[in-house]
Amino acid sequence: MKLGIVGLPNVGKSTLFNSLTKAGAESANYPFCTIDPNIGVVTVPDERLPVLRDLYNSEKILPAIIEFVDIAGLVKGASKGEGLGNQFLSNIREVDAIIHVVRCFEDSNVVHVEGTIGPERDIETINLELIFSDIEILERRISKTAKGAKNDKEQAKELELLERLKAHLEEGKLAKSFIADEEEIKLIATYNLLTSKPVIYAANVKEEDLKDDGENNDNVKVVKEIAKQENSEVFVISAQIEQEIAELDDDEKKMFLEELGLSESGLEKLIQASYRLLGLISYLTAGPKEIRAWTIKVGTKAPQAAGKIHSDFERGFIRAEIVNYDHLVECGSYNAAKEKGLVRLEGKEYVVKDGDVILFRFNV
Repeated sequence: MKLGIVGLPNVGKSTLFNSLTKAGAESANYPFCTIDPNIGVVTVPDERLPVLRDLYNSEKILPAIIEFVDIAGLVKGASKGEGLGNQFLSNIREVDAIIHVVRCFEDSNVVHVEGTIGPERDIETINLELIFSDIEILERRISKTAKGAKNDKEQAKELELLERLKAHLEEGKLAKSFIADEEEIKLIATYNLLTSKPVIYAANVKEEDLKDDGENNDNVKVVKEIAKQENSEVFVISAQIEQEIAELDDDEKKMFLEELGLSESGLEKLIQASYRLLGLISYLTAGPKEIRAWTIKVGTKAPQAAGKIHSDFERGFIRAEIVNYDHLVECGSYNAAKEKGLVRLEGKEYVVKDGDVILFRFNV
């Protein structure tokens, strides 16, 4: 999973990126301190993995991973080259979802490019830049398709779709709100539009607003309302606190969170929001060499899940031997679970569930 972090300058993007990835992106109180997109890889916390390691006496754990791309602060006119311009927008065309960091805190020591805190205005500024960038993509596609549309029915049909979609964007609307049939949706997906991507809003607050999840922060309320209208996810975070947490070991982290009255870190909140938004789950493989989590879409069938490990597994799929994680832990071993009839043999139509511990049988 690849997530791109966007937002105006000085909203806490690079601070959040640093805390999530500990990659040390430069964070400073002036616009454009992120000159190149910073990339960091984060492991997905999964308390099931150490339990399975102990059960199997495994040599190592390989958790699922998320790649974060931190983009330089966008400003009005970014799509036309203002600030550091359109080069950064191209860096997020390949991400699965966008994390839009929105400043919801007042601090006279940290300048805001617009001079005041205004989540609705800030979100609109970023969205418009993404829309302008998408219109540019569509214009190039229209120019290309128009040449063949005179003699080709399929291209003529696509041209009509492109023009409708462009008109929709020109009204200031996002591509994901465009009404289209199933065939058109598949075609639009190939354009890789920024405003088609799912969005997770990160409402960045001061420490005191964390305990009640920003319930008494009017700026957070605005972000939550916008997210609700868009069917986007939103989570409340203090990038500054996350940076402090990032410096601690696991035991210290737990104590620190308890002192703040929090049950989980911002990273954990973000990962849960990402999995919900993108419809993802994890299945597990276990053995003496390694315990591993594999991320798949909800609804994935066994052969395609096997293909995540290796294409040969999917091509030569015979069956899957599956035991539920909780059943396996209760029984204390795979053999004990097998004796109790809790290990099932499933075929090509089986839909993999979160927490399935799977051994794939294949032949190529």
